[in-house]
Amino acid sequence: MSEQRDNGIAGVDAGTDSAGGDPAGRHPGSFETLAIHAGQEPDAATGAVVPPIYQVSTYKQDGVGGLRGGYEYSRSANPTRTALEENLAALEGGPRGGRGLAFASGMAAEDCLLRTLLTPGDHVVIPDDAYGGTFRLFARVAERWGVQWSVADSSDPEAVRAAVRERTKVVWVETPSNPLLGITDIAAVAEVAHAAGARLVVDNTFASPYLQQPLALGADVVVHSMTKYMGGHSDVVGGALVARDPALADELAFHQNAMGAVCGPFDSWLVLRGLKTLAVRMDRHCANAARVAQLLQAHPKVSTVFYPGLPEHPGHEIAAKQMRAFGGMVSFRVAEGEEAAVRVCDRARLFTLGESLGGVESLIEHPGRMTHASAAGSALEVPADLVRLSVGIESVDDLLADLTQALG
Repeated sequence: MSEQRDNGIAGVDAGTDSAGGDPAGRHPGSFETLAIHAGQEPDAATGAVVPPIYQVSTYKQDGVGGLRGGYEYSRSANPTRTALEENLAALEGGPRGGRGLAFASGMAAEDCLLRTLLTPGDHVVIPDDAYGGTFRLFARVAERWGVQWSVADSSDPEAVRAAVRERTKVVWVETPSNPLLGITDIAAVAEVAHAAGARLVVDNTFASPYLQQPLALGADVVVHSMTKYMGGHSDVVGGALVARDPALADELAFHQNAMGAVCGPFDSWLVLRGLKTLAVRMDRHCANAARVAQLLQAHPKVSTVFYPGLPEHPGHEIAAKQMRAFGGMVSFRVAEGEEAAVRVCDRARLFTLGESLGGVESLIEHPGRMTHASAAGSALEVPADLVRLSVGIESVDDLLADLTQALG
């Protein structure tokens, strides 16, 4: 491990080595190279260096049952989506087996995963700090289908072990988590899940594959909202699954085709474009977020800062071990309470008040009234005085000035 030299917060070296690779073996294993080239060979017909947008529903077949390149109907497969899916598999560690699948949204990807892995009566362990939409999917949709779930502190492997039941089929974690930036030891929880005969699912949205590759640490499936850092420009909605086991990946692909929540060709193209610059964007997101966290930590109107790059964060050492750097998300509690937290959100100028995250522009929100309102009254309810920041890639001095004036 080395120290990050540009932000003063202990961390791992943001170098170019990657646990991922190119399934076809055509490109070196460095992340930045894979992001630009994996799945994106020049177009055979024209030599175009970017994959074309195949805005098409139907493909001519060479005789009955004779598919041209495996394409017949774009719900089943589309060349632009295929390029994205090959890229996803390479960035998350494709040589370990499995494949990537691109969906219409992150929630569509999660829904497909649950309906592939679970049957009525099965049980899932979910974290006590999870995205509100994920909680809603379990509590309001999957539960009606007969899926049982219980909550555990996923930062404590023994708490996860205690929550496992006879019919536990999935252990679900987010790391870093949304919105409290909790850290889960992926390798340790993978051991717990596998000992129980369950699969470990890791939502890797906050980290992105540039900062963290859960398959290399023992996860079975990685989930992404591609809307966030992968797209990176707040102009596309999409989701992804990357599975380690090829047989499971085939099952997921069957359900994806049967249910039809696929990523469209133009959206696939936009995400591919975003992935090309993911590494350089994440370096800036991380550097800016570290400075923001330091400012907030020293501010008298802030009672608590949640950022795994701070040495005081309870998950700091694990994050330093399993992440390349600490990400662009920062949350904090306002000392004067809920209404003061809302006022901070309203007073921000450069930080745009809005849900979502991971774009080049900085966002601010009040989770209790916005992204996590669906968790109110549950074990996943977030503090009322919490503010969440998605730190963008603007000038960090401008961001610090905006937060200073917003805090008053």
